[in-house]
Amino acid sequence: MSTCATLSRELSEPLAATAATATTWLLVEQNGPWGAKALGESHLDPAVGRALDGAAAGTGVRVALIRRPGRHADCLPTARHEVIVAHTVPSPGGGWVRRHQVADPADLLALDFAALGAGEHGDLGTPHIGGPVALVCTNGRRDRCCALLGRPLAADLVAAGHSEVWEVTHLGGHRFSPTMLVLPYGYTYGRLTAESAKEVLAATASGHMVPEWSRGCSGWDRPGQAADHAVRLATGETRADALAVAQRPDGAGRWLVEVRHEDGRSWEVQVVEGVSAPPRPESCGKAAGSPSRMEVASLREL
Repeated sequence: MSTCATLSRELSEPLAATAATATTWLLVEQNGPWGAKALGESHLDPAVGRALDGAAAGTGVRVALIRRPGRHADCLPTARHEVIVAHTVPSPGGGWVRRHQVADPADLLALDFAALGAGEHGDLGTPHIGGPVALVCTNGRRDRCCALLGRPLAADLVAAGHSEVWEVTHLGGHRFSPTMLVLPYGYTYGRLTAESAKEVLAATASGHMVPEWSRGCSGWDRPGQAADHAVRLATGETRADALAVAQRPDGAGRWLVEVRHEDGRSWEVQVVEGVSAPPRPESCGKAAGSPSRMEVASLREL
C-alpha cells in the first residue's frame, strides 16, 4: 500500500524546516473519537472549538486536542480536561510549560491569547514538573499515515514507561509520519521509530535536541528553522536552548537569518524558498503537488 509517508521517504524529502509554526501551544484534553477537523468534530462542543480556533488566529497560539494513548471508542464526556500550555521559543530562558485543568473548555476563551503568544502566561495553572512531554500525531481521520504509524509509536513509548505521552490531533507534515512534538523545547521530529523516539526523549530530558530526525522548532518560522538546523550541523551544537534566531526578508522567497549562540558567537544564514520535485501528495488522498522547501544558500560566521 503506497502512502504519502512512503513516497516522501522514497524521495528522500528533507525533514529540516518542515515543522508547524506556533510560538505557543494550547493543548486541551478531549477523549473519544476525533474528526479530520478535530476542534469542530469531537466530543468538544463544536462552537467552543471554533471559538478557540478563532481566538488563537493571528496570535502565534496553536490550539490542538490531546488524549492518552489507547482505545478511543465513543465514551462518556470528559469530566475535567487537562490543559497543557507551552511557549516554544527555545532561546535561553525563553520557553515554559504550564499545566491546568478545566471542567469546561469554554473557560479557556477568557485567556489573553495575544499575551500567551508573546510568551506571557499570566500565572496560568502551575509549572510542569517532570520529564519531557511527548505529543504524537495519531489522527487517522486527518491522514491515515498518522494512525498507521503514530498510534503504534505512542503505544510503544507508554509501554517503555514514559508517563507523559499524549496523542495529538494535528502537527502538520503527515508525509513525515510518525511525527512527534516534544516539550519543553518545541522541536518536532519525523520518521521516528520506537528506538529513535526514545533517544529523542532521553536527549530532551538532558536539555538537548537530536538534529537527525528534527523537523525544526515550532517557535521559529520555517526560514529560522532552516538556519537553526544549518548552524547545528556546522557546529555540532545540540543543546536545545543554546541558539536564538532573528530573520528578515531579503527579497521574494529569500531571508537573511542571524543565529546567535548564548556564548556570543553568531552566524548569518541566507535561506531560499524552493519547491520539491518531482510532485508528490502532501497528504494521503490529495493530488500530487510541489511542497515548498527551505534551502540554505550560504552560512558564514560573523
